[in-house]
Amino acid sequence: MPPAPSDEDLMRAVASGDDAAFARLLERHLESVRRLAWRMLGNAADADDLAQDVFLRLWRKPDGFDAARGKFGPWLMRVAANACIDRLRQNAPRQLDERAAHAIPDGHPGPEAQLLAAQRRQRVRAAIGRLPERQRLAVTLAHELEHSNIETARIMGLSVEAVESLLARGRRKLKELLAEELAHMRGNE
Repeated sequence: MPPAPSDEDLMRAVASGDDAAFARLLERHLESVRRLAWRMLGNAADADDLAQDVFLRLWRKPDGFDAARGKFGPWLMRVAANACIDRLRQNAPRQLDERAAHAIPDGHPGPEAQLLAAQRRQRVRAAIGRLPERQRLAVTLAHELEHSNIETARIMGLSVEAVESLLARGRRKLKELLAEELAHMRGNE
């Protein structure tokens, strides 16, 4: 059995109008794009819309990918990340409220444990949403989507050192934001 075609081979076929090649790329990468979008945007409906937009753009302009500049997967995630940032800029005031409304229970037993876990995730997501865009993207890719620093650097088009710096500053800022919120919550008790 011949090896499966690479993403780069499939993109060349897509550029020639091959629907089946596009379907294979969609099958391989749709879930990754959706996950990134959900983590960045905070809800499934926006994530689905954004993933659809990214793949529609890919279908319409397959020549936007240049295999000489790198692999398809990191390039696609960078396109998706940029689309997320654009969407966040367009909808900035609305996003934090929707994030809070879409906290997902983690399945631990007991309603109290579920509520506490959902509130904790909501606070962390809201704090991530308050980070500067590049820190937010780095934290989302590295921690929430579990990409290595090398993969995160490729996706963001930065050096590994720059990503490590963004992550360090992002973690510091998250710690600060969450400590402020905790102090505020304790002051209201």
